[in-house]
Amino acid sequence: MTTGITHTMILAAGFGKRLRPITDTTPKPLVKVGGRTMLDRALDAAVAAGITKAVVNVHYLGEQIIEHCAGRTDPAIAISDERAEILDTGGGIVSALPLLGEAPFLLINADTFWTEPKGETVLSGMIAGFDPPRMDMALLVVAPEQTTGHSGGIDFHLGADGRLARAPKGADTGYIYAGAAIIAPHVFSDAPDGPHSLNLQFDAAIRAGHLFGHAITGGHWYTVGTPAGLEEAEAHLAANGG
Repeated sequence: MTTGITHTMILAAGFGKRLRPITDTTPKPLVKVGGRTMLDRALDAAVAAGITKAVVNVHYLGEQIIEHCAGRTDPAIAISDERAEILDTGGGIVSALPLLGEAPFLLINADTFWTEPKGETVLSGMIAGFDPPRMDMALLVVAPEQTTGHSGGIDFHLGADGRLARAPKGADTGYIYAGAAIIAPHVFSDAPDGPHSLNLQFDAAIRAGHLFGHAITGGHWYTVGTPAGLEEAEAHLAANGG
């Protein structure tokens, strides 16, 4: 197993359309929840797990994100500039691979975050358990009862051996993808050119038996998609000391 993961990519290029009118003038990653931007929450979580370099992709209102990142020194931040064309999750990672190196890297969505029990670091546990010979990717997952703001369905079933499988449509038990992953760069060796979803790589790893899950066992997970969801997240954080 490896604990030598030092790089992360933060997906921060999206439009955040459902969060309008807030995102008419502020990119979603820079929206504050509990007094901190969601981007800073992602970067701080990465630093706490030992990450020293972050690659942040930008598109919508990208200048604001670039300026914000320039004000941070930890971790060191490089920008993957998609202002000419947004590339979706998979395409964005492919474009940023030269900045990420050849080793497995951490991926975090800039619009989700979680709280942790005192003394725990969720990402450190996922990094410590990542086993490249067996795993192409490990996804952070969470049970629906530990979430605020999630409006979709169940994404995965988690096997006793740690492998993930897609949950059937309408499933009422299972796990939600929590917006963080560890990825071996070779999974993009046959990726299509241009924009595409990371779901292509998820499904290929499932077929190979190489997609694993790491469940959040304590704390709480948040996703902020709408102004009402932002209010809900603020209220839950305030009530629970987050």
